[in-house]
Amino acid sequence: MSATKGGSKGTRRSTADEDITLDTDLGWAIRMVSSAFRRVAGESVAGLPGGPRGYLVLVALAAGEPPTQLALAQQVSLDRTVMTYLLDDLEAGELIERRPDPRDRRARQVVITDKGRDELARARRGLATAEGRLLADLDESDTAALRTLLTRVAHTAQSAALGPDESC
Repeated sequence: MSATKGGSKGTRRSTADEDITLDTDLGWAIRMVSSAFRRVAGESVAGLPGGPRGYLVLVALAAGEPPTQLALAQQVSLDRTVMTYLLDDLEAGELIERRPDPRDRRARQVVITDKGRDELARARRGLATAEGRLLADLDESDTAALRTLLTRVAHTAQSAALGPDESC
């Protein structure tokens, strides 16, 4: 049976359909923010080998003990093969070093160099400016809440194997 609320023939729209707009669609919001972030942040990381991916690797390396290549790939949700080529480029730029893992001679640890830390600091300064432009309509409290919530969702996505598709 297909009737609308006004009694004319056609397809009946549910109340849920009537409530859907771009402003209420999570996918649209995520896509718009992601696209805008890539544009405004792109210049800040463009000089790094691998661009945004290279930046994420340097962030992960600066944050703690040197991981193995495999652990690093899992941490930043990159395919192992993609990670190998990215590390080759970062190593050629003298931003990282690969060393034998003292716990497992078959594995390699990835270590950020002093030059890598300097380049990371430069990129972070540029990203802070870019983030400020993107988040200009939010006050400090909203910005902190957004970061907290996005980080929680990102961890959920990563642990549920819903991380980014890096096949390309």
